[in-house]
Amino acid sequence: YRDEVSHLFFYGAGCGVDSPQRRIRMVFQEIFTHSEFIIKEDTYAAVYAAAEIGKKSIVCILGTGSNCTYFDGEDIEQRVTSLGYVLMDEASGNFYGKQLIRSYYFKTMSEDLASEFEKEYDLSPDTIKENIYRRENPNTYLATFSRFLIKHKENEVFQQIIANGLERFINHQILQFKNAKEVPIHFIGSIAFFLEEEIKKALELKGLTMGRIVQRPIDELVNYHKSLIPPKA
Repeated sequence: YRDEVSHLFFYGAGCGVDSPQRRIRMVFQEIFTHSEFIIKEDTYAAVYAAAEIGKKSIVCILGTGSNCTYFDGEDIEQRVTSLGYVLMDEASGNFYGKQLIRSYYFKTMSEDLASEFEKEYDLSPDTIKENIYRRENPNTYLATFSRFLIKHKENEVFQQIIANGLERFINHQILQFKNAKEVPIHFIGSIAFFLEEEIKKALELKGLTMGRIVQRPIDELVNYHKSLIPPKA
């Protein structure tokens, strides 16, 4: 159907500047010969899926990684440049995965949970070090452990881990914006979806307003773009 595609919207990391936009457009133009192209930074995809166009808000991503963007109703603004999973990504899947492994090895995890943790994951030092230091996508590997945290999130130690991650994310990301307490704060991603109550509580402690939580942004993103494309005659 490539000759029938009339609009192509592409969102990707690093696509906020001209050079990667030109390279991607050149590839698409050879394939979709009758299409218009819009290529933007992937953060816009999260904003269009969660925020209301024309209204100010803050949009946060809590998935494998984490990020935070201010939306003025038309454009986005980021105060913090992400330095990846080693130095940042607080309250993300990979952040919580690291905390779980630390809890297991530092023996702050209860014996019964540690025993169950061992049954669900290969926790041998060699396996963990191989995946983190030698293989590709260690952030994705670490994020797989967050499922265990969510499954047992009522545990007191896990509650502390969750609260600590959210507080750090709020302090370092959301509160960078002076009017954070005046606008709704939306969240995108599976971590946000499964920790909705914990996020709401953490925001209330800081005097912040909870907005929408969208687990999978693709559906809302499709609806947003369909609304922009004029119907065929």
